[in-house]
Amino acid sequence: MTNQEFSFDRTFDAPRAQVFRAFTDPELVARWWAPKDEQLVVEALEPRAGGSWRFVNTSADGGTNAFHGVYHSVAEDRIVQTFEYGGFPGVVLLETLAFTDLGDGRTRFTDSSVFPASAAGAFGGDGGAAGAMDRLAELLAQL
Repeated sequence: MTNQEFSFDRTFDAPRAQVFRAFTDPELVARWWAPKDEQLVVEALEPRAGGSWRFVNTSADGGTNAFHGVYHSVAEDRIVQTFEYGGFPGVVLLETLAFTDLGDGRTRFTDSSVFPASAAGAFGGDGGAAGAMDRLAELLAQL
């Protein structure tokens, strides 16, 4: 891995189809993607090659953050998409989301992202992914 890449994974106690659905169903995405104290509006979610997605988070103080991208490929075991945060316009990540069926009702999710060298200093930490993965695990336990 270079300083232009980051990756994390998480194993969920849910079948792959259910985890995949949590990423492709607008109603489910709205329940886990944003920080707990923010509301998420899914303005677009077209999980197919060439389709787009756009999410807007609103914090308790009314501040908003927008995120969007385009799907390059979508399959039950993998989504390849771009990811762009409105706070860094023009900095586009290529993100691969892998859903590995572990065969025992569990799924390993892996998020691998590559971003331009010019943005290497802009991406630190997990960007809130750990909290989102916790909320996704809570949602999957309810489905």
